[in-house]
Amino acid sequence: MHPREIDRLVQSILSEQSAGHSCCKDGTCSDGLCVVHNKEGVKNIVQNGAARVTAGIGIEAAGGIETDLASLIDHTLLKPEATKDQIIKLCAEAKKYTFASVCINPSYVSLCAKLLRDTSVKVCTVIGFPLGATSTAAKAFEAEHALRDGAKEVDMVINVGMLKSSEYEYVENDIFAVVSTARRYGALTKVILETGLLTDDEKIKGCLLAKRAGADFVKTSTGFAKGGATVGDIALMRKVVGSAMGVKASGGVRTREEALAMVASGADRIGASASVKIVSGNGEDKSSHSLARNV
Repeated sequence: MHPREIDRLVQSILSEQSAGHSCCKDGTCSDGLCVVHNKEGVKNIVQNGAARVTAGIGIEAAGGIETDLASLIDHTLLKPEATKDQIIKLCAEAKKYTFASVCINPSYVSLCAKLLRDTSVKVCTVIGFPLGATSTAAKAFEAEHALRDGAKEVDMVINVGMLKSSEYEYVENDIFAVVSTARRYGALTKVILETGLLTDDEKIKGCLLAKRAGADFVKTSTGFAKGGATVGDIALMRKVVGSAMGVKASGGVRTREEALAMVASGADRIGASASVKIVSGNGEDKSSHSLARNV
């Protein structure tokens, strides 16, 4: 896609989103009250549609489990110090509450694939994580091995620096290299934009490039950079990709209320760090394994 065509689409989308409000200038919201960033406004105008949430090891449920919400959650543990025992616990919780998947670092894919064999819980892993700055060849190689080990979904990090440098062809090819690898194994690809580092027009461009590259989802964050999922970002991403792609909210989703807000804003998956707490509706997560910032 030619840079001028991308810029034209960006301006068109931003114009629609900010119509009737003067806060947006050059694609950046100054007061947080526009239709893209106003939580209540977003909830009123964007149709429900979340399908996944990311969350991590949580407390044992004291109340009832919301099975509909559990089926949207990617049960996640991506901390570098995560132990084998913690990964085993993650898988046990995923089976118990029937979460959509476990999302773990590539070195644990084969273990999780064995533990979750003959269950409905999928194995998801991350590629080029958390910076996204590895080479395209390295990302494709990493994806290939993870898929061979049993991954059914891969969450790849976009090359943020290249996107901000307007190297659109590079970014699209980078995504396509992972998408094409995943397709050979019948696996899904989710593209992490790292929205906390991007302006609104850069978020739009990232979504457009992911869509052109054939990705299945766009995803907000890694949980390792500043910021995380917001209902405004979810609404904007949904606006750009339409119904053809999924949208995953990740980073900073810690409560049932936050998860439901993401769903109401148009997310198709949610990434959070307290899965059991979210689906049980319990209050503060007191678990020593709580992953407050992980995807």
